[in-house]
Amino acid sequence: MLMSMPLTTAGMTGTMSGVNDMNRRRELVDRVRALGPEIERRAVIHDREASFPHENFADFRANGLLSVCVPERFGGGGASYADYVRVSEEVGRHCGATALTFNMHNATMLWCGEVSDLLDMSPADRELHEEIRTAMYRGVVDDGLIHSQPFSEGIAPGATTGVATRAVPVEGGWLVTGRKIFASLSGAADFYNVTCQSPGEDDIRLLGVPAKADGVSIVDDWDPLGMRGTVSRTLLMNDVFVPHTNEWMPPGAYNQAALRYPWLFLSLCPSYLGLTGGILDTAAAYLRGELPGQVTGARRDHPIKQYGWAQMQLRYEQSRALLYRAIDEAVIDPSEAQLATGWAAAVTVMEHAAEVASTAIRVCGGQSMQKNLPLERMYRDARLGSTMLPWSAEVCMERLGRSRLYTEG
Repeated sequence: MLMSMPLTTAGMTGTMSGVNDMNRRRELVDRVRALGPEIERRAVIHDREASFPHENFADFRANGLLSVCVPERFGGGGASYADYVRVSEEVGRHCGATALTFNMHNATMLWCGEVSDLLDMSPADRELHEEIRTAMYRGVVDDGLIHSQPFSEGIAPGATTGVATRAVPVEGGWLVTGRKIFASLSGAADFYNVTCQSPGEDDIRLLGVPAKADGVSIVDDWDPLGMRGTVSRTLLMNDVFVPHTNEWMPPGAYNQAALRYPWLFLSLCPSYLGLTGGILDTAAAYLRGELPGQVTGARRDHPIKQYGWAQMQLRYEQSRALLYRAIDEAVIDPSEAQLATGWAAAVTVMEHAAEVASTAIRVCGGQSMQKNLPLERMYRDARLGSTMLPWSAEVCMERLGRSRLYTEG
C-alpha cells in the first residue's frame, strides 16, 4: 500500500477520555486503511464504467463502517463529526467517488444524531425525534440500509433556499413531488433524504423518500468528467407517499441546524483532502520508481522534481491544518470570524486538491496522464470540488469578501 500520513491528535484532550477517543479514532481509520487496496483496485473499474461501488459499501457494512456515525447507544460506531472527518479522509485517499457517496450516507446520520442533539426542541419534538431516529438507525445497524441526501435543485445555492420540492399533507404523511439533481447513489440508496416544503410553510422538512416507493424514478445519463462512481443522476418524485415516521428531523430543525451549526456543509471536504493525500502517495511512489505500471525509473534525485514535490506537500499540509482546525473548533452559533475559518477551509481544500493534481501531472511527466495510471483519474476527480454546494468556492469567496467588513465578527 502507498504511504499514509500520520493521524493528528488535534481536538483531543490530555485526559484518559481523550486518549480513549484517540484510540477509537485511530481504530476506525485503520479499518478503512485495511480496505484501501481493494477500494483502489475497484476505483479503476467504477471510473471507467461510471458505475456505483456496491462492493465497497458491502465492505463498509461488514466492517461496521456504514454505521460509523450512528451513536453507540443505538448500536453504531459512535464516531463524532471530528472522527468522521478523519475516516472519510482515509476513504478519499483510496477513491474520491466512494468517499463522496459515503459522505451522503453519513451526513444524514450526523444531522439526526450529533447535530440534532445540539438543537432546541420542545419536549414533545425531542421525544418523537428519539423514536423516529431509533427506528432509522436500526435499519442501518441491523439491515445495512443506505441513505442518500440529494438536496440540489439547481435553483439557488443556499442550504435553505431554492427548494421547489413540495410535500402535500395527507393522512399518515405526505405526497412528495419534485426534482433533485446530482442525486448521488442513484439506484443504490434505500432512502433519498430530501429537503422539501409543505404549502403555506416557511420551514424546510427533511423527509426520507423510500427508493422503491411508487412515483420514484431515476432519469438522465451519467457521463461526467470525474467522480464518476458517485452515479449522481436526476431523482424525480411524483406524488410519492412518505409516512410521518420518515421525517428524520422535526419541523424547523433543519433550518435551525443550517443556521446554527453549518459546519456539516464542510463534510464534502474530507473526500477531497483524502484525494489530495492519495495524489501525494501516488506521486511519491512514481518519483521513487515504485508505481505499478510506470516504465520510467526513479526521478527523485532531480532538484526540479523535488521542488514540485515540496509544493505539493505544502498545499496538502495547509489544507489539512485548516480543515482540522475548522472542524475541531466547531461550535453551535458560530461568530462570523469562526465561520470565516470554515469558508476558508472549504476554498483551500477544494482549490488545493486541483492545484496539487496539476502539479503532480507536471512533476511526474507525460506518462502520468495515461489511463492505466491513477493520476489521470485523480486529476479529473480533483477538478470538481470547488463547484459543490452549498459551500462552493464561489459562495465561500463571496462571503469571505464581505466578512467582518460590515460587522465586528
